[in-house]
Amino acid sequence: MSKQPKDRHDNHRFLLVIATISVVIIYAIRLFYLQILSPNYKARAEGNAFYHKPVYPSRGVIYDRNGELLVYNEPAYDLIVITKEVGDFDTLALCRTLDVELDYVRKRFQDIRDRRLNPGYSPYVPQLLLAQLNPREAGRFQEQLFKYPGFSIRPRTIRQYKYHGAAHVLGYLSEADMRDLEGDSSLIAGDYVGRSGVERQYEKILRGDKGTEILLRDARGRIKGRFSDGKYDSPAVPGRDLTLSIDSRLQSLGERLMQGKRGAVVMIEPETGEVLCLVSAPSYDPVLLAGKDRGKNHRILEQDQNKPLYARAIQATYPPGSTFKPAQGAIFLQEGVITPTVAFSCHHGFPPLNNRPACHSHSSPVSLIPALATSCNAYFCWGLRAMLDNRGYYPSVQEALEHWKKRIVELGFGYKLGLDLPGERRGYIPNSKVYDKAYKERWNSSTVISISIGQGEILATPLQIANLGAAIANRGRYRRPHVVKSIQGMPIDTAYTNWQDSGISSVNMEYIVAGMAQAVVGGTCYAANFAPGEIEVCGKTGTAENPHGKDHSAFLGFAPRNHPKVVVAVYVENGGFGAYFGVPIGRVMMEYYLRDGKLSPEGEAIANRMSNSAIHYSSVF
Repeated sequence: MSKQPKDRHDNHRFLLVIATISVVIIYAIRLFYLQILSPNYKARAEGNAFYHKPVYPSRGVIYDRNGELLVYNEPAYDLIVITKEVGDFDTLALCRTLDVELDYVRKRFQDIRDRRLNPGYSPYVPQLLLAQLNPREAGRFQEQLFKYPGFSIRPRTIRQYKYHGAAHVLGYLSEADMRDLEGDSSLIAGDYVGRSGVERQYEKILRGDKGTEILLRDARGRIKGRFSDGKYDSPAVPGRDLTLSIDSRLQSLGERLMQGKRGAVVMIEPETGEVLCLVSAPSYDPVLLAGKDRGKNHRILEQDQNKPLYARAIQATYPPGSTFKPAQGAIFLQEGVITPTVAFSCHHGFPPLNNRPACHSHSSPVSLIPALATSCNAYFCWGLRAMLDNRGYYPSVQEALEHWKKRIVELGFGYKLGLDLPGERRGYIPNSKVYDKAYKERWNSSTVISISIGQGEILATPLQIANLGAAIANRGRYRRPHVVKSIQGMPIDTAYTNWQDSGISSVNMEYIVAGMAQAVVGGTCYAANFAPGEIEVCGKTGTAENPHGKDHSAFLGFAPRNHPKVVVAVYVENGGFGAYFGVPIGRVMMEYYLRDGKLSPEGEAIANRMSNSAIHYSSVF
């Protein structure tokens, strides 16, 4: 009986010893992991001993297709602060010297100390307070540097513009935000990144790679000099230069013609898919979004009722109107629901629906080529009816519409073409489920007849309309449109050099070409004929109905008819008939390009008229 308590105590001591030994072993293993194996501990230890000072590379410059310099780098300066060394100073005097607002400076100090925005913050390490001071501002501050302990000036570069157009193509830079910092470990607070245009799309190529200077610091984080005399420093690698496919002279002309208007002009070299100009109107001078006034200017542009920051050429989606008819004709031919010679009647409109949609006066009946030349609405309504309602071809209207949509998508509508710029919109092409839901599966071609003439639910970007022109000009194929022609030391992505098949045979495309050529010789696009007997132009007008106001004016054209060199799409919001704005602007653009930067007296007169013709827009966007 007396041994039981002793045995129990021995067992308790044994368990306590085992527990103690286990805890010691666990701590030892944990310490071994933290000090020897853990990368985080090593990083923290190195962070205490070393300061990795970034060395910024020069950002790649940008040229146009003719080698004209568009965007370059200019010396600028950052105001750096070591918060531990900052003494009392006159904040208002600092703001006056550098022409900045007091609230902004206070916020910058808060952001510097915020470890969520600045995880590597140390009061002994230089921090960016104000970026992109110009030489005059930096010089003024240097003269008064003795008044500001803990402050210093660090040289770097800023974007500058020799060319003051193509803002939506070039883009702009802004300071990296939290999302940028979390998504790219090479960025630190205060870095600038591309925010739009090619500056954003080709950010990493333009940015290059930072170098590093490794500096020693003591236990309190104070900089004590370079580690090993710079033996382990790494140099910065400059960003690569870009050459755009844009012709800056052509771009300037397009922006001049679109003054006082909303809309877009897109020109493509059909053989290569290179975008020759990409005009979104209204636009702005890219200089406004460079330098330390960028934020203020951006707010002003954001508040402008005409939305100059909106890249209409690739982001605005419009009903394409009659510029859609060449696509419809090609599909009807390819699907075999019409032949080039079949003729349909037109009595100032589509007869089965009491002449709705309406049409203008022309001969009747008409076949495909004259229907394109005269832009006959009824003809394309008949074509859609033949495709959707004829059960000899498809067992149901739903299946017929899906065939139709497949063809339309192959021609470049209803999805993003993959232009090498951010923000491209996909447009909209409805499928059978849309109409099944709207009409409870009781619908036919008459229900959706407006899509036959590019109205109704159909939406397309000006880029997509231009790409349709490239597919027609190339007789059934196209290369993906792109704005970068070459990258210094790198090949262009094969996605932009490979041919895309439109699904339409070259034989059928020839009929579409013939109709568009006839439209210029004696049809709705007669005014586009800038060189009779010299250059054969093909075109198609568009007057797109607008439920919110006056109709939109559109034009799609290419030239010459054989071996085309250029395609143009013009879209002017509330411009009325296609012949009012779309055709004359398209004609001038093609003439200027095909005549190597020259205009005839008649062309110059049209250009002046277009430049001085503004459209009054209400405040409603």
